[in-house]
Amino acid sequence: MSNHENAEPTPVTTPDTQDSPVQDGSLTDADGDDRLEGIIEQVRGDTLLGHVDDLRQMVRDRLEQAGLGATPNDVDAVISAVQSTP
Repeated sequence: MSNHENAEPTPVTTPDTQDSPVQDGSLTDADGDDRLEGIIEQVRGDTLLGHVDDLRQMVRDRLEQAGLGATPNDVDAVISAVQSTP
């Protein structure tokens, strides 16, 4: 038995096809303002559902994950937007 018999098949990809999942609004599709609005909406939704233990930490983490500024002023601005009426 050769090594090739047990080898996993190589996936075939073709141009112009999506070969892996992509979420709407991924980092490459959204500009900074869109990402910020998305974070505000996500955190607002989580807050309304009661899924937030530490709002400040959640906002800081989401900003950092999106590659946006996470200074105390940035975090305060997002928290203010989250707590305002949509």
